[in-house]
Amino acid sequence: MSVADEPMVTVDSLLQLAEHPKFVGIGESGLDYHYTSESAEAQQQSLRLHIHAARLTQLPLIIHARDADDDMAQILREESAHGTFPCVMHCFSSGPDLAKTAIDLGFYLSMSGITAFPKSQQLRDIFASAPIDRILVETDSPYLAPPPHRGQRNEPAYVAHTARKGAEVFGLDYADFAKRTSDNFDRLFTKAAA
Repeated sequence: MSVADEPMVTVDSLLQLAEHPKFVGIGESGLDYHYTSESAEAQQQSLRLHIHAARLTQLPLIIHARDADDDMAQILREESAHGTFPCVMHCFSSGPDLAKTAIDLGFYLSMSGITAFPKSQQLRDIFASAPIDRILVETDSPYLAPPPHRGQRNEPAYVAHTARKGAEVFGLDYADFAKRTSDNFDRLFTKAAA
């Protein structure tokens, strides 16, 4: 499915949804040029609408970025100049420049099972260069199960494997890393924490 095939979301509709007590974040929204680069303009328009809603509600924006690092970084910088908004780079697997942009803007990076894949050392190095108080851990179910479950349907319980790898990346014991990333979640998703 492509954003170009669906009616464009409105900020008003997002604001109305955000009033529900279980609505704790905006998105997932973002740019994915891997399969749908032909809809880049519509994706960018949709992302900007979601950013506007996140700015107005101060609910965290959950961003998906794939094969669109330069455009994503540019949009995030431009939109941040219009006012702050909380944000997490969901299932982060982009390059160091986008990670630096996100961190410089005060956003969070979220580790998924990809971080634990054997060939993901470059990604682990990117996370290691980020401040621990800007790191989250996620399942991203049903895909991207970490080893030893790679290739299987991902389950929430498997996030512990990703967190163990994250603890290694930061040189922390598992319990300390789990507490820090849980605290980070509570700090970002204040409505959920309440």
